[in-house]
Amino acid sequence: MNKILSTLTLFFSITFGFSQTYITNVTIIDVENQKLIPNQTVVITGDKISNIQSSKKIKVAADTSVIDGTNKYLAPGLTDAHVHFFQNGGLYSRPDVIDLRKEKSFEEVIEFSHENMEDQLRRYLRSGITNVIDVGATYNLLELRKTFENKNFAPSVYMTGPLLTTYEPQVYIGLKKNEPFSLVKTEEDGRKMVQAQLAYKPDFIKIWYIAGADGLDTETSARKNSPLVKAIIEEAHKNNLKVAVHASERITAQLAVENGADFLVHSVDDEIIQPEFVNLLKKNKVILCPTLIVYDNYLNTFGQKHNFSNLEFEQTNPYQLGTLLDLKHLQDTTLVNNYKNMANSKSRVSALKKSDSISMVNLKILSDAGVVIASGTDAGNIGTLHASSYLIELQAMQKSGMNNWQILQASTINGAKILDKQNEFGTVSIGKKANLILLDENPVENLENLTKIYRVINKGTVFNPKDIVTETPEALVQRQLNGYNSRNIDAFLEPYADDVEIYNYPDQLLMKGKDNMRLGYTQMFESIPNLHCELKGRLIRGNVVIDQEYVKMGESIVEAIAIYHIEDNKIKKVYFIN
Repeated sequence: MNKILSTLTLFFSITFGFSQTYITNVTIIDVENQKLIPNQTVVITGDKISNIQSSKKIKVAADTSVIDGTNKYLAPGLTDAHVHFFQNGGLYSRPDVIDLRKEKSFEEVIEFSHENMEDQLRRYLRSGITNVIDVGATYNLLELRKTFENKNFAPSVYMTGPLLTTYEPQVYIGLKKNEPFSLVKTEEDGRKMVQAQLAYKPDFIKIWYIAGADGLDTETSARKNSPLVKAIIEEAHKNNLKVAVHASERITAQLAVENGADFLVHSVDDEIIQPEFVNLLKKNKVILCPTLIVYDNYLNTFGQKHNFSNLEFEQTNPYQLGTLLDLKHLQDTTLVNNYKNMANSKSRVSALKKSDSISMVNLKILSDAGVVIASGTDAGNIGTLHASSYLIELQAMQKSGMNNWQILQASTINGAKILDKQNEFGTVSIGKKANLILLDENPVENLENLTKIYRVINKGTVFNPKDIVTETPEALVQRQLNGYNSRNIDAFLEPYADDVEIYNYPDQLLMKGKDNMRLGYTQMFESIPNLHCELKGRLIRGNVVIDQEYVKMGESIVEAIAIYHIEDNKIKKVYFIN
């Protein structure tokens, strides 16, 4: 059979001009059977895996691209099964949670989300995520994603339209095709709203099943809205669309599944689940995406107690990470302090610990019972940044007791199962899409090795991850500002050249070399209270970035102009004008 496949591959390659890539001597990560298969050669023809054989048995064809996979590990591309592109992860993403529209209009947030969707997609691909599932978008985003369907730099995007909801926040009403919610008041509403989405060709339907917003207790409210949920699911299934349901209480999750839900997009966090609930999910073949970190990230932002990893500083969109630190300089100090006090209050911290603990226990129960678990971040919510949050979510799943093989399954083949795409992607198998990641280290031993990517293969195209996202002078400057405001010396220094020079304008040399910067700024970060730099304005001219900065040092504010000169993708010189 392998000889026949090899011959056919060569025939089609010659006849139709398909490009071929051979990955030789590689160890395949077989996520389905939970084993490593060493010394394999994988052949990619066009955008598909066309052959896999022992490297001893396969002959590399002439005039083909060859990647030496010796001491490397080939895994399926990852899937983030829960994202939102109408949200960007920054502070201004959810005006229904914290209303900062006086600082930045939601129209600006929407515009940014549209303009930067390509950037976000590139960041996902750079992280080895070749598939993303948007479980709550807008009509305009459904249209926009069409522009990325045939782009090799973009992961495959599976998307719903607006969330069909039993409760709609006031701030989103009237946004027309940018509205992320559609309020369902009757069963007929639900059916019509499913039908309205069909013209936009969503991949599935999403329900935001909110109980208690109507003033009733949780169970009474959930049961009152159950017929609406049932009507939506029946109409979606009638049109061959699966249904995802936001349901974080046991009663809403149970009713959703009893009414035919296919995909639960959050953990049950209000009570430890019982065998009856587990059996219900297994019987109905429901997939669950736990989203363990999203609520913590809200409170970390509002409580101003972020602890970003270096990976987040380097990999995420720097402007959105930067907005999460804006609470230190916003003018509405009453609002900011109220949110800070709330987030850090004993009652809120205790409640979060309790719900986190319940979610962790429930995830372990479901995973051990054989319920299909899919990895997803809920990226786009405040503090849960696109792409860079993925590893943190996987590490949280690990803390629940899932082993690394189970997590790798949840991040690959199980994500494909959500939309019945397991025959298209999710494993390293002949006939499947060539959506793969070639790793320098073994992720079965350490999940962090998923970030040690040598090459990403998407739709058959091989990428060096360093080339996927274009580095810009402005992004470098923003990254060092984020590190500065977080008092993270490594993140602050990362964008600087080793031989950087710092001047007092025009030519007074203050400091030279990254090592000297480390000494000086470490002392500053440790000794000055309330250190924070507010960016007041920015001008970009080629490789020069000029920032107008207000720097708070204790009770003092220093106003300065900083001129950054960038060479070879590093900050080479800085001039300060006080």
